[in-house]
Amino acid sequence: MRLFTALWPSEEAVRHLSEAIAALDPVRVREATAGVRKFRFTAAERWHLTLRFHGDDADPQSVADRLDRRMAHITAAPPALRLTGSGTFRGVLWTGVEPATETDRLALRELVRAAGGDPHGFRAHLTLARWASGRPDRRSMPGLLTGYTGPWWTAGELAVMRSDQGEGGPVYRAVHRVPVTRAASG
Repeated sequence: MRLFTALWPSEEAVRHLSEAIAALDPVRVREATAGVRKFRFTAAERWHLTLRFHGDDADPQSVADRLDRRMAHITAAPPALRLTGSGTFRGVLWTGVEPATETDRLALRELVRAAGGDPHGFRAHLTLARWASGRPDRRSMPGLLTGYTGPWWTAGELAVMRSDQGEGGPVYRAVHRVPVTRAASG
């Protein structure tokens, strides 16, 4: 069992991005992925922003208790975010996450801190695809979604997720949920 704390995009944001991926030209996708083995898009129901990976041996109750304590001290309003652009790092095609304002950027960092992550080293992204090995063309693979910009959405909750390996890849199950609300508002 692996645990991580995640922020999930809205249904509208997921639908919009799913439609953009479905509209990709298959020839462009083949060309962009020619240098890699076992390229596959991740299922839309798995799309999330990992705020903190807790590891294989983390105790779910301890992680949930810490998150509850930290979230009780959140002072920022839930951040407005959107998915935009794309890039790659080893074995991953991702889309970025853009806060609407500087206040939203700081609120997202506060959520990362509440999850136990390092807000300074955090790069908000959502994993779209993975591959087993090989090197993609540094321009053409991220170029698949150049100019992509999704709708704005507001963070609703953080979830401590359990990840177990299933036949078709990881199976995620929420073990604890915390609404993202301004603590000062009651």
